[in-house]
Amino acid sequence: MKAAVYRGKEEILVEEVNIPGLEDGEVLLEIEACNVCGTDLRTYRHGDMKITPPRILGHEFCGRVIESRSSDTDLKVGDRVLMYIVLSCGECRYCKAGRENLCQNRTTMSYHLDGAFATYMKVPSKAVRRKQLFKVNEEIPSEYLSLAEPLGCVINAHGQGRLAVGLKDKVAIIGAGPIGVMHALVSRFQGAQQVDIYDVMQTRLEKATQFDIDHVVKVDKENGHLQQALELTEGLGYDVVIVAVSSAQAQVEALEIAGKAGRVEFFGGLPKTNPFATLNTNHLHYKELRISGSYSEKMSDFQAATALVQKKNFPSDKIVTHILPLDRITEAFTLMESGEALKVSIKPNL
Repeated sequence: MKAAVYRGKEEILVEEVNIPGLEDGEVLLEIEACNVCGTDLRTYRHGDMKITPPRILGHEFCGRVIESRSSDTDLKVGDRVLMYIVLSCGECRYCKAGRENLCQNRTTMSYHLDGAFATYMKVPSKAVRRKQLFKVNEEIPSEYLSLAEPLGCVINAHGQGRLAVGLKDKVAIIGAGPIGVMHALVSRFQGAQQVDIYDVMQTRLEKATQFDIDHVVKVDKENGHLQQALELTEGLGYDVVIVAVSSAQAQVEALEIAGKAGRVEFFGGLPKTNPFATLNTNHLHYKELRISGSYSEKMSDFQAATALVQKKNFPSDKIVTHILPLDRITEAFTLMESGEALKVSIKPNL
């Protein structure tokens, strides 16, 4: 089969590799589509300590069951599925608290086990046994269904009472990439009164105008977000600010543009080589801000996302902007970096 094999920084090679053999309890999927995540791009450019090459990346996928050696599933050969990709231990304090995304012993598809930038992918028996494969609509394009994984991460960020977006809230999202856009959509679905999105890249902002967003704002690199934010919020600042970019400066400015009693979410991590931001903590004290982070998703978040991407009013067609064959995967990274693409989908059988 064909697979895009990650062999180290800036080295992904499309190679012929063996189709994975199955052991008892496992399922083999034929991959219809695997969308490119920002973490795939970062791994390609900078490496990742959690990933030991060679490794087949890709974790935002839709596939079809073509072989099963499991008696623990009702799925049949031919069924079209999405997969919750986190393999948690079920025994640590976080798993027992229902926070399996924070599992101390977690493994994940494409990080610790081969992923879906390939013609076929093997699903571990643990995932099959725990019902982590979800049958999906036959009529919806596979590249749209594959949005469930990142959307689940966005839903996780809005859960646990962290952001509690309500009907009168004004929401700012810093970063107009696919994650930022999905945060805007979820905020709107939750009833936000005003949703604004900020970015430094004009190409991304132009795409953001296609969505139900009130103000699409190009950030003044010299003066930051503050003046624009005050103008759009009657001088009060935002009720909710979501940082959907890997930027220390954006984290700093998020506290500035948040209003009193505001909620601030740091969605993206910073580079491991420089993971620090100098925050003005007086904003927390005097404005009574709440800051939260979020990481990955729980299975309940993924289930909610799986339902959402199958709804007719979810604008998947505007999020997935490019479809490429597997042998053009490095071109997908270039499209993402340039801002020309929002979400790129790789189809191994093109």
